[in-house]
Amino acid sequence: MINGQRILGVIPARGGSKGIPRKNLTMFGGKPLIAWTIEAGLHSRYIDRLILSSEDPEIITVAATWGCEVPFVRPAELSRDETPGIEPVIHAIQTLKTTYDYVILLQPTSPLRTTEDIDNCIYYCIQENAPSCVSVCAAQSSPYWMYILNQQKRLIPLMPEEHSITRKQDLPPVYVLNGAIYMAFIPNLMQERSFINRQTIAYTMPVERSLDIDSEVDLLYGSFLLSSTGPPCP
Repeated sequence: MINGQRILGVIPARGGSKGIPRKNLTMFGGKPLIAWTIEAGLHSRYIDRLILSSEDPEIITVAATWGCEVPFVRPAELSRDETPGIEPVIHAIQTLKTTYDYVILLQPTSPLRTTEDIDNCIYYCIQENAPSCVSVCAAQSSPYWMYILNQQKRLIPLMPEEHSITRKQDLPPVYVLNGAIYMAFIPNLMQERSFINRQTIAYTMPVERSLDIDSEVDLLYGSFLLSSTGPPCP
């Protein structure tokens, strides 16, 4: 709780995964991938309740072993590849009998996100009285130097040519969602059915903690980061 506001933490972890089979249970740095997020969430000063949303018995068992509460089994129809990511969050809010003011979504594919990141994001969102806050990091490639291909395979600048920039030092900073933290005021979320709208603010994280594991290459890169810098504190 923070400033009298109750916070619900939700970890979504379905069993299906295309890029890495059984991704949420894949071993990473000596423990299941999902365990990193559970530990970070459980150490939060502000999250009042941390729950898992999953339809998979093995994931449910592993999450419970690592201390995460599993108050329900997610319906199979909310665990398909085409299911919008917001639907399991809304289901969790509607299923729980206890009322919360904010919900924070913590995806298990962001193992290097720390408890400090979580709490700083919560504090920032509450301090700014924002309806939602999501984590971002500096983009490694600028859209000002990106192109699309037309039907003739010719390069077409993604940005209007009048905004072309030739020197790297003149490029404006741009940011991308890193997938680590999504937070919203629940009444607003239920109305918008999205964490992102024109009033959403951004919590900036460093690139080295913004790893979003979606492929075997991401796992290898994450393992390299761990061996180079050591595991982050929960």
